[in-house]
Amino acid sequence: MDLRSNKWYAQDTRDGSIHRAWMRRGLPDSAFGGRPQIAIANTGSELTPCNAHFDEIAQSVKQGVYEAGGIPLNLPVMSLGETQVRPTAMLWRNLAAMSMEEMFRANPIDGLVLLGGCDKTIPALLMAAASVDLPAVVVPGGPMLSGSFRGRPMACGTDTWKLSEEVRAGTLSPELFRRSESSMIRSRGHCNTMGTASTMAIMAEALGMTLPGVAGTPAPDSRLLEAAHNTGRLAVDLVGEGRRPSQVITEASFRNAIVALAAVGGSTNAVVHLLAIAGRLGVRLSLQDFDTIGSGVPMIANLQPAGEYLMEDLFRAGGPLAVLRQVRHLLDASAITVTGKPLVEYLDDAEIWDDRVIRTWESPAQEHAGIVVLQGNLAPNGAIIKPSAATPALLTHRGPAVVFNSIEDCRARLDDPDLDVDADSVLVLRGCGPKGYPGMPEVSNMPLPEKLLRQGVRDMVRICDGRMSGTAYGTVVLHVAPEAAAGGPLALVRDGDLIELDVPNRTIRLLVSDAELAEREADPQMITALAARSAAGSGCTSITSARPTPVLILTSWSARAGTPSAGSRTDQPAKAYGAGPAIPGSATNTAPAAGSSSCDTLMLALVM
Repeated sequence: MDLRSNKWYAQDTRDGSIHRAWMRRGLPDSAFGGRPQIAIANTGSELTPCNAHFDEIAQSVKQGVYEAGGIPLNLPVMSLGETQVRPTAMLWRNLAAMSMEEMFRANPIDGLVLLGGCDKTIPALLMAAASVDLPAVVVPGGPMLSGSFRGRPMACGTDTWKLSEEVRAGTLSPELFRRSESSMIRSRGHCNTMGTASTMAIMAEALGMTLPGVAGTPAPDSRLLEAAHNTGRLAVDLVGEGRRPSQVITEASFRNAIVALAAVGGSTNAVVHLLAIAGRLGVRLSLQDFDTIGSGVPMIANLQPAGEYLMEDLFRAGGPLAVLRQVRHLLDASAITVTGKPLVEYLDDAEIWDDRVIRTWESPAQEHAGIVVLQGNLAPNGAIIKPSAATPALLTHRGPAVVFNSIEDCRARLDDPDLDVDADSVLVLRGCGPKGYPGMPEVSNMPLPEKLLRQGVRDMVRICDGRMSGTAYGTVVLHVAPEAAAGGPLALVRDGDLIELDVPNRTIRLLVSDAELAEREADPQMITALAARSAAGSGCTSITSARPTPVLILTSWSARAGTPSAGSRTDQPAKAYGAGPAIPGSATNTAPAAGSSSCDTLMLALVM
């Protein structure tokens, strides 16, 4: 077998001796005699609590690798804890991917097992593996068990949003809210709703990058360790067969992933992650594809935040494969998995054991549940909305804008009793895109004004150039592009302007004439807020104007590539990137996909 690791270990030279000698810490001679070296890329960390159990999973992977004749090597890699990292974990996703990529490339590795769970870890691992194009397979870390509070199921993340609003509405005491924390986080594992972590595990499976059937296995379930063992065996086979991510993750795979995203009611964050993974592989994928392919797909998995149940329920009801069987006719049968077999071949025996949780094509949880791409003068490059998590009555809505120029402005004024806002208002939050707030934080599902909560209001139309947690819900238009800080029309909205949302017709419009918009300047308070954030060191701020007048740009993040907001393309040809021994048969080394940002400059420039 022509192994890449032989470039290190099979040389009778001084360098070969050094490579072997420093690894002889219990390894036999046979470890350096043509056995595949399998790195277990481990994002386990106690500061990534959703991944804190990964060392146990890694041990099962190791056993499988040994059994199949390989040499397993634990490789701790950069880990991002969604709930802990400030200002937002997304700021570091591409840094994580780049660091992983370089470690994969720099070390004597023949194949990879990718251990991911918490939101950004599976995307970063897949981006890195796609760029290096070594044989690789994902083991998702699994969701936590269902919790309960006050006699009903407790949804991780989703109930945090709900209960925090109840505290603000005065219907739940702060003491009970605090007590709910332990009820919600009942076991090891990531969020038990169809949030971003669960979504990206299923995306990995839909892309063909897992052992079929493993996604959604609860973290404490012993069957996850069995699957990890079998994945270790598979990793050795992948090396022997030379099957690489570029052969598995194709245009057909992305079409299947978009269908799966709609069928499970998945997170809007999958849009930016799938675009980034496609960019690493040079696969053409656009924002519009998510609407064209997915918007008409019904929601089959009746899971929170869009439905009723939790991930443990999905597993016992038949798992993601049972969901995909219901939309089999929409899947591209040419897409293969890491096993070499088409994904659709694994659907024949995927039965539904509880049709309250996994619905059928004939009786879905929701019709036309996929992500919708909106266009209009408020979002010339697009915006997205997740109809399955929205209030149906608000999907067609017209109301006056209530504008917040920053997250801080929103927090300061939202609960002001004198704020001119009612249930018909449209809350607008700007300055939260990748330029205005590097990392594009999950703040689009902004809280509702306290006075409206006390009146019983539980949803309003909200518009933002940032992102939204996958566990969140509501009628939220997000990823508005161009973002306000890049000169998008969102910067020109004023309090009282009428905004019209029409999801059935795919439009989001600011009902202000083109002539008046041409006369407006970006709100000075927004520019001040962006400059203050930059000066405070919370990232970069590029402040541009909607009109061709000089304006100051402050930035502390070089344009390796901006985090992709709606409308961004990440499939442009990339220049050669990276160093280390060439990987036989690999795709061209590629630059980081859109979303990368390396903190290396502070520029003051004048834009004319």
